[in-house]
Amino acid sequence: MQASARRRLRLVALYLLAWTGFGLFFFTQDATRATIWGDPTPRWHFLVSWLVGMYLCALLAPAILALGERFPLELRRWLRRSALHLGASGLFSIVHLTLDSAILSVLPILPQIKPKTFLTTFVVLFVLGFHGNIVTYWLILGIQHAVRTYRRYQQREAEALRLSLQAAELRGQLTQAQLSGLKAQLQPHFLFNTLNAIMVLVRQARTRQAEEMLARLSDLLRTVLDEVETQEVPLRRELEFLDLYLSIEQVRFQDRLRIEIAAAPETLDAAVPHLGLQPLVENAVRHGIGRRSAAGRIEIRAARDGSTLRIEVRDDGPGLAPETAAQPPGIGLANTRARLRQLYGDGASLTVENGDRGGTVATIVLPFHLAPAPAAAEAIALCS
Repeated sequence: MQASARRRLRLVALYLLAWTGFGLFFFTQDATRATIWGDPTPRWHFLVSWLVGMYLCALLAPAILALGERFPLELRRWLRRSALHLGASGLFSIVHLTLDSAILSVLPILPQIKPKTFLTTFVVLFVLGFHGNIVTYWLILGIQHAVRTYRRYQQREAEALRLSLQAAELRGQLTQAQLSGLKAQLQPHFLFNTLNAIMVLVRQARTRQAEEMLARLSDLLRTVLDEVETQEVPLRRELEFLDLYLSIEQVRFQDRLRIEIAAAPETLDAAVPHLGLQPLVENAVRHGIGRRSAAGRIEIRAARDGSTLRIEVRDDGPGLAPETAAQPPGIGLANTRARLRQLYGDGASLTVENGDRGGTVATIVLPFHLAPAPAAAEAIALCS
């Protein structure tokens, strides 16, 4: 409590010392002028006059700062706010001159003011100081605006640094962990592209979007790591993962990305390769949405066809070029085909072709069977 009181006392002392310095500065101007022109007025008269004026400014400055805090100068409201502060500066000047005149009219100084009454003192001070007080008001307001701008800049810098550190830490964890499941199932370039997108948002001071992407990326990685050794999951679980993934892409593309997911109820418990749909959806985002400026749609549909499960990922992008339509390139597609072959042999397939309504359609066909219950899956993992 005492330390806080001493700190406040030091701040008040420094505040008054600063205004005293301003008074001494302007006193030297009057003293020099009086010396050059041979003015017989005692120099201490000028000193007292300036100190009284500066201490009155010190008394009224908190009101200016409070008004500036309540109605800050902003670009979108500059005309209305400027008019408000222009009127306030005139009021400040009148109040300051009134108080100054009331004090100086009773002090035995400035003999050139005759008769020494409040009215004559006010008239003289008004002629000499009205415009200077206007400038003083705007100078105080300008300093406050500069300090506020600098503090906002520091806050943005600190926020950008915090987000950069989070992104760097996440990048380091991704690089050092070297999880085989993550490298085999989730394309690393998606993760690094997402981190790069976060860095771009940080540099653009879009901290809210950057925080949102970091949070969703953390949730996505946590989901992957929770099931890093799992080969098959229920389709509903895979769709939950895709929802996390697409929520990140929607932060990047905003309203350009539209998603439609339609899965028949009987397919939700069907077993599908863990993270098997992500490369297909990523390709649809990159080639169907990323290469166009207009909004695009991605459709994910799942249906049972007898003993098989059919899943389609369709986009409305430009489609495949003729030279790549026979064998679409991409490590993600090749890895997905290899996983399907390893899990289901010849009973599963992946085809990518141009759709009849335009765009590209990726279709996975695999044997329909239910995913094992969590307890059974844990038992299988322990036995293996």
